[in-house]
Amino acid sequence: MTEARLTSAMLASALIRRANGAGGVATVVVKGDPTSGVILVQTLEKGREIGLFERVSDYRGGWRLMACGAGADDMPQYIERRRRADPDLWIIELDIPEAERFAAETIC
Repeated sequence: MTEARLTSAMLASALIRRANGAGGVATVVVKGDPTSGVILVQTLEKGREIGLFERVSDYRGGWRLMACGAGADDMPQYIERRRRADPDLWIIELDIPEAERFAAETIC
């Protein structure tokens, strides 16, 4: 029997609702496949770029956020390469204190 899992659209929606409820801002920059698209979270704090994180399997049945991409200067190029390679990709911009932790608690 297979275990039910949350879709990418549900996870994105949960992250946006939770961030908005906590006084932060979360925006879908790129809407990917609603069922199984990979989720990248572009983290900011007070408008300052913090990093880019990908939701990946931890190979123990769970999920974690893994830093990806390069520095802030190369971020647009990295995102464009990823989008070309994976048209089902989601990109969510999250501006809230401790954004990485906040996203991990919500979608992992």
